[in-house]
Formats: sequence, structure tokens, C-alpha cells
Amino acid sequence: MENTFNERGVMITRNTLSAGGQVFSLREIEDVRVVETRKNKVFPLAISIIGVALAAAGAPIYRSGAALALGVMLVVVGALAWLWQDVIHRLVVKTANGEREAVSSPDLEFLARVEQAVRGALANASAASAQRSPSSRKNESP
Repeated sequence: MENTFNERGVMITRNTLSAGGQVFSLREIEDVRVVETRKNKVFPLAISIIGVALAAAGAPIYRSGAALALGVMLVVVGALAWLWQDVIHRLVVKTANGEREAVSSPDLEFLARVEQAVRGALANASAASAQRSPSSRKNESP
């Protein structure tokens, strides 16, 4: 079995795409594409707004140092949650049964190489089947 691609748990052979414990037959794959999932803005923003409100109300209104400290900590946690989020890229495989995620990674270059390798394997498989079709017709007798 000839491996055309084997990197980071993704293996593409002449007949299959194996990734993340899933095996896709190249005959069943209609299309592949890379989809980008953006950062979540709501969660870090909500935590930061609650922290600002708690810090603003805690110090001057209730004269509570604990509320001020907790508010500041929530603002910091919201900022860190925003900074530490990664943009996730997903390789989506389209088959007759629908679309499924095959691989996800923050590394766009890696997924672009996987997509390119799958497209190359699909092209090779269709070229090989096209070459077999005329020869099989010649061998058939009417």
C-alpha cells in the first residue's frame, strides 16, 4: 500500500484517507475544503463586562475590597480568555452521506497540504479509473 501522505496522524493512500480514527474511501469523497472557525467573542467579553461592573460597584458603592479584587480578576480572566483562543481550521470532507470533519488544527499550512494531497489522490484515482475503463471495454466481446 503506497502512502502518498503521512503526517501528524493523517494518512492518504491510493484508496483511502485516514484521519482522526476515521477512514474515508477516496471513491466516496466528492470534495474537500478547509473551514476556519473564528475566536469566540461573547464569552471573554461577557466575563470582562461582569468584572468591570463588579469592580465599579464594589469599591465606591459597597466599599468592598473583595468585590474590587474579584472584579479586576474577572477582567484579567476575560482578557486572557480572548488572547489564548486559537483560530481553528477544519478539513471538511464531503461525501454522498453529507459533510464530516476529518481533521482540525490551528495550523492552516498543514491542512492546506492535506487538502492538496487529497485532491491529488482524487485526481490520480480518477485518472487510473479512466485508464482502466477503455481497456476493459476492449476485452469485452459483444
